[in-house]
Amino acid sequence: MPAELTAPLATFQSLTPPDALALVAAYLLGSVPFAVISSRLFGLADPRTYGSGNPGATNVLRSGNKAAAILTLLGDALKGWFAVWLAAYSGATPLLVGLIMLAVFFGHLFPIFLKFKGGKGVATAAGALLAVSPAIGLATLGVWLGIALVLRYSSLAAICAAVGAPLLTLWLHGADELTITVGVMALALIVKHRHNLQRLIAGTEPKIGGKKT
Repeated sequence: MPAELTAPLATFQSLTPPDALALVAAYLLGSVPFAVISSRLFGLADPRTYGSGNPGATNVLRSGNKAAAILTLLGDALKGWFAVWLAAYSGATPLLVGLIMLAVFFGHLFPIFLKFKGGKGVATAAGALLAVSPAIGLATLGVWLGIALVLRYSSLAAICAAVGAPLLTLWLHGADELTITVGVMALALIVKHRHNLQRLIAGTEPKIGGKKT
């Protein structure tokens, strides 16, 4: 087999059993549903039963309880940040750090605790990006905030940030494992927002702060 084909396989084979356990732990951490937890703490309805049905901070905000929405946002962001920060702090290889980013992110998208029906992943992706590169994370958050503040559409802000994140990573970090990882996360995030995109085109997408229906 040509060397250029065997090199990636050899790289993945270098992962150890502790690496595999770290990936499982990152996925389980990503699966923690802070939207459901914060809603229960504040005595609110399950966020999957109103609005967009998405267990995320924006939908929790539609309940009218800003504190619950902030707690959801912080929890989802911190789990992404902590998983990636711990991996980098522990001296994990760039490959393992990238895989842990994907594990915690996809844990949020497909959480085992919610029968694999999770959120859109915006806050968790932002937290992971901030941990691996504050410059990339802040630049991506800047894109999200700019769109959200001006147009008041969380979903449009997320899609624009997802498009911009790989480009910002390529510009600020170069073409390497991180760029590929961010690209995969961005593609998954856009796919998760496909119904929001359809509503945006139809003019029926609710704006930030809209009440539950």
